[in-house]
Amino acid sequence: ELERTIEEVAGSGAEAVIIQDLAVMAAFRDRCPDIHRHASTQMTIHNLDGAKMAADMGFDRVVLARELTLGEIEKISAHCGIETEVFIHGALCMCMSGACYLSAMLGGRSGNRGLCAQPCRLNFHSGDREYALSLKDLSIIDHVEELRRAGVASLKIEGRMKRPEYVAAAVTACRRAVEGQDYDRETLRAVFSRSGFTDGYLTGKRDMNMFGYRNREDVTAASGVLRELESLYRQERQYVPVKMSFKADKARSELAVWSGEDSVCVEGPTPEKARTRELVPESVEKSLIKTGGTPFRVDDIHCEIEAGLSMPASGINDMRRRALGELLEKLEEPRPWTLLPENRDAVPRHEPGHRQLWGRFFKVEQISAESLLERIILPVGEISAHPELIKKFGDRLTGELPVLLFDGDVSSLAETLKELKSSGLKSIMCGNIYGINVARRLGMEVIGGFGLNIMNSKSLEEYAGLGLAAATVSIELTARAIGELGGGLPRGMVAYGRVPLMRFRNCPAKGKSGCGNCDGQPVLTDRRGIEFPIECGGRRFSSLLNSVPIYIADKHIPDVDFLTLYFTNETANEAERIVKAFERCEQPWFKRSGGLYYRGVK
Repeated sequence: ELERTIEEVAGSGAEAVIIQDLAVMAAFRDRCPDIHRHASTQMTIHNLDGAKMAADMGFDRVVLARELTLGEIEKISAHCGIETEVFIHGALCMCMSGACYLSAMLGGRSGNRGLCAQPCRLNFHSGDREYALSLKDLSIIDHVEELRRAGVASLKIEGRMKRPEYVAAAVTACRRAVEGQDYDRETLRAVFSRSGFTDGYLTGKRDMNMFGYRNREDVTAASGVLRELESLYRQERQYVPVKMSFKADKARSELAVWSGEDSVCVEGPTPEKARTRELVPESVEKSLIKTGGTPFRVDDIHCEIEAGLSMPASGINDMRRRALGELLEKLEEPRPWTLLPENRDAVPRHEPGHRQLWGRFFKVEQISAESLLERIILPVGEISAHPELIKKFGDRLTGELPVLLFDGDVSSLAETLKELKSSGLKSIMCGNIYGINVARRLGMEVIGGFGLNIMNSKSLEEYAGLGLAAATVSIELTARAIGELGGGLPRGMVAYGRVPLMRFRNCPAKGKSGCGNCDGQPVLTDRRGIEFPIECGGRRFSSLLNSVPIYIADKHIPDVDFLTLYFTNETANEAERIVKAFERCEQPWFKRSGGLYYRGVK
């Protein structure tokens, strides 16, 4: 199906493709190498290392995460080596794009596959505060010039499932702003908003003012402007520049029209000798400038008219209509890309050997039953605070990079990793592509986390080529699909844990005074009273954990190289019991989930 899609896209002459999956990236690179490739915001690229990694992969542009400040955008744009694109208006997800599994886990519809059911817009409570996972819509149209100066190449409007009036209002507002004109803010807000708009991420004001939900007043406001907005899309906007050259003498008349490298020339009626009104450039231009109902605007008209001739305006109008019609047909003709033969080589099959048991711990204090674990994974900050663990566990110890790393913490993490490497730490795990670049720069072994969203054999092969020593596959795969994976790279799966369903830069548990006296373990409650813990990432970001852990020790487990037990808020005794339960394939003694491994996802 992907091969057919590539053929259709190449044949259509589309200017670019937006890609998240590395298998898709590889397929377009190999079969349609000339088309521009844009790294989707679903890749969660939010720092310079991530953008550089995208450039190394062969992307021409990166669609940056919506959670960045202007300064962070500027730094990435200046140094990443490829174009950057940012969202300027539209719905704002609570979770970093590409890191959300809430819709998949709760309703079987994956936001990472474009089928998000938006459960975050339901009424989750943080203490007494309602709709704690619903942000206002993003609108940073007022910052267009700042974004231009920051080096941003392209602006993106989010309009999933929106009506044409919304599209017309948003595009008109953004176009006017780009052209340095004022725009109608009230109409833009009225057509669709969630209690207004926010620019909190861009300006760094990540507070409670960013939150909002769609209320009755918002709906009422929209009904009042829909009819007047129809006029914005009933007539086509004239945005394609054309030049015209009109010539007339005793023998003939002709009109040449061109846009870029495309041109057409049509003949008109033979001019007659003027009896009353002589044909002059001013009257010709008056007829040629009328391009309404077409996408064309006239930027320049050149006239060469022999003196003493006459010609009816209807004849000139007919020449204009025919010339622009033929030019439009020419412009609409597909300009297919060169398509190379399909690569039929099968992805090599990897046969797992002895299946290892790995443990990922959030805190050192949770580590127990370590003799049964063949790899112990800890956040690099925890290892830095307890460097004696490097000697204690040796090559079994792996440092986990923060899944989100923003500009202000890059240098401190680099220093920490240098110190850990000099102390003997040899491997790190990353759940975001920036970590691959970090590991390569330090010469450390890198293992992929489930946040890389590896879904297929070709992606495994591509990541092996980028230097991964092993990889955790996506938690959205079924057990059967995991067992069928090829790709010559050791792989594993999360077999236990309250997996993170969302990653936040603006924590929903914040109060008016920010983090305040938060103990780092707040909870959100849904409309049925079910609690979802929040794991704090050092007040740099936070993660919404599932209400119950995945547990599959007693189920059919596909052939993989390792199973990861993902410990979050468990005590050491609880963690030890889980480790031993996996050794014995025990049934659970607690409420559990099989995740998506046995029920699948759309």
